[in-house]
Amino acid sequence: MKYPIFGFMDFPVTFQIFDKTILVHPVFETVGIFIGMRYYFYLKRKSKEKLSFNTSAAVLIGAIAGALIGSKLIGNLENPYALFENFSFKRFWTNNTIVGGLAFGLIGVEWAKKIVGHKESTGDLIVFPLILAMIIGRIGCFLTGVHEETYGIPTDFIFGMHLGDEYLRHPVALYEIAFLIILWIILKAVQNKNKYPSGFVFQLFMLSYFSFRFMLDFIKPRVEIIGYLGTIQIVCVAVIIYYFFKLRKTKFVTSLSNIKS
Repeated sequence: MKYPIFGFMDFPVTFQIFDKTILVHPVFETVGIFIGMRYYFYLKRKSKEKLSFNTSAAVLIGAIAGALIGSKLIGNLENPYALFENFSFKRFWTNNTIVGGLAFGLIGVEWAKKIVGHKESTGDLIVFPLILAMIIGRIGCFLTGVHEETYGIPTDFIFGMHLGDEYLRHPVALYEIAFLIILWIILKAVQNKNKYPSGFVFQLFMLSYFSFRFMLDFIKPRVEIIGYLGTIQIVCVAVIIYYFFKLRKTKFVTSLSNIKS
């Protein structure tokens, strides 16, 4: 039985292309990535900070390779029992998560920078294109309902919605969209102050998003790996700890610069 979205469409929303039914989720993800990349290149052309071709290429390759590996690996380790008991390459390839993509993309970029000997931060420029791509992707998640594991647990909370089954569920994709819009506004205000070192906005984005995802996953279906924590939450904890100390160091350096000036 299908349940309507706002009374005029059903979950999951699909497209009919060449007599084939296609979910909107991968379509919105693709569109989000395309628009996000176009926005990134637009900002890059306007930016005063110029990177050499070798550095730009290394960072891009590191980010893509790390994000691809991490999104698939962490996406499948959300339910390690299903992964190892009945392995399917198709299922492995289609399972992914933005948490793994961001965390391993970071690792890929840091390795690439070490290889080419670049020590400065390169993250600030990608923050807003990344948020834009994530917002578009989450619209696709919401429209997919319970067909894919991007929905919330049943609830009697005021925001509970029918997402394709008989339960009222937390519309976690909408929660995340609202959070990302608010985060965009806050980070833009921080950036406009122009008093923090390069990389600070990206660090603040990563700490904020991973903290949000850690909390959000408590109202999403998950396989508990350690205590009450799922795989994504464990990754979030590691990234939060990393950026907590990174931001403390950044603030310390900024304070010293202000004292000297």
